[in-house]
Amino acid sequence: MEKFKSKIDLWFVILVSILFTLILIRLAYDQNWIGFIFIIFVISYVIYSFSTTMYSIEGDKLKIKCGYFFNFLIEVKKIKTISETFNIISSPALSFNRLEILYNKYDTLLISPKDKNRFLEAIKRINPEIKIVLKK
Repeated sequence: MEKFKSKIDLWFVILVSILFTLILIRLAYDQNWIGFIFIIFVISYVIYSFSTTMYSIEGDKLKIKCGYFFNFLIEVKKIKTISETFNIISSPALSFNRLEILYNKYDTLLISPKDKNRFLEAIKRINPEIKIVLKK
């Protein structure tokens, strides 16, 4: 089994941190303690999601995990294409420097492994038929 952590964009962490800090300051100023506690729980979930977002290759399957709710398996043999993208659609990727995985007939998923080259090599060892499209 090989594991790959998600790449995390620093600017994204800073933006999210500033946003939550401003919300917490406003809630504290308004003495809205229920909202304050709720946002603390949301922050805890975001931190947990950041720390658990990873991709692993287990046998002939690619496992994608992000937080409590996103746990996904793809058979590597069903992957058709992996291409670089900067698509901003919501996905289990903590960076906008992403790989788009096209599998089955029309299904896609976006991920952002920290070590893209090692990830692609590991996938190609299982299914050398996968078309890899990298931007120059």
